[in-house]
Amino acid sequence: MIKLLVIILVALLLGVGLSMGLQYDLGYVRISLGHYLIETNFWVGLAGLLVLVFAILLVIGLLRRTGRGAGVIGGWLARGKERRARRRTTQGLLALAEGNWPRARKLLEASASQADTPLINYLAAAQAAFECGDHDAVDDLLRRAFESTPGSDMAVGITQAQLQLAGNRLEQALATLIRLRKQTPHHPFVLKLLKNTYVRLEDWRELSKLLPELRKRELLDKEELNMLERTAWHNLLQRAAAECRRQSVGGQDLSPLTRLWDELPGFLRRDEHTIREYARLLAELGDEVQAETLLRKVLRNHWSDELINLYGRLQGQKPDEQLLMAERWLQDRPNNAELLLALGRLSLRNELWGKAREYFETSLKLRRSRETMAELSRLNAHMGDEQDSVRLLMQGLVKDSGLPDLPMPKA
Repeated sequence: MIKLLVIILVALLLGVGLSMGLQYDLGYVRISLGHYLIETNFWVGLAGLLVLVFAILLVIGLLRRTGRGAGVIGGWLARGKERRARRRTTQGLLALAEGNWPRARKLLEASASQADTPLINYLAAAQAAFECGDHDAVDDLLRRAFESTPGSDMAVGITQAQLQLAGNRLEQALATLIRLRKQTPHHPFVLKLLKNTYVRLEDWRELSKLLPELRKRELLDKEELNMLERTAWHNLLQRAAAECRRQSVGGQDLSPLTRLWDELPGFLRRDEHTIREYARLLAELGDEVQAETLLRKVLRNHWSDELINLYGRLQGQKPDEQLLMAERWLQDRPNNAELLLALGRLSLRNELWGKAREYFETSLKLRRSRETMAELSRLNAHMGDEQDSVRLLMQGLVKDSGLPDLPMPKA
């Protein structure tokens, strides 16, 4: 209301001023432009000028409103595209979850350019393309994912490595993961994927180098990590033994195997399974004396039924002292069936046939072992007691075959 009164007041003042000016002096305005000549009094010229200014301002206002209208329309259209992109993205992700790979790829790829997060669309589309078996499209979609979002190298690289592993493209996966590890040396998931890749490639040497990092960062369960480390080093021991066999010219060179033993982590050199594997390989390569010495040192401080079984199979430098050492262990373990089996074998090594039979029979009373039955049966056969030998063999055969308890004819 106040603004309207002010406008009316200003208009009245202008009208009064213009009336007084017209009464005072009309003035004179003359404008010459080329062949054109415009003549009028001052007040009419002033009014024409004001009208012209007002018209210019009016046109400018109209143009501005038209621009804003175009912007509003453009924004409305853009928001419509974004809504459609979000809807298609949702439908594509649902199709991906349902296993409809072609539809998922089509929807996700088509809506990626208008999506709020194009990286997600391209990565999910790459997953769908992989499931369709189109590896070229996978690489193209991953490239577009990388280009769509700055700083997405790690996310794209991990997805690429996972798809390469799933497609059994192990060499490509390894190259991708090595590149990612150079960028982020301690990334937990990259380290886990590298572990899986090395296992599948059976690259035990590189796995053995990676395992300390996995252990340091506690990325795996301790039991799983120990098993994995044992597997890696056991395979390396076997490869070293194979290298020893290849290099054996005019004599057995065990240095590749013994050098590798010195490289083993401390806990594995105290692990009975690893010790047994190393001693077994030494024996296979012809160095039973070194294997026997190692097992004797270990068994003095750490008892193991697995190791005493192997110890009984080895021929040390002095078989009589080997037997005496085992008999000392028997004083502390009189009811150990595995030790008694080893003592029977060591007695055979020393040609003490009666003692060997006694040890085998005692072991068999404590535990009916197929291995002990076979040893006693073989000894009985060579000592001329074929009836007992056959009886033991029959007992073992019946037991191993799981035969039912059925009536039999009287002898």
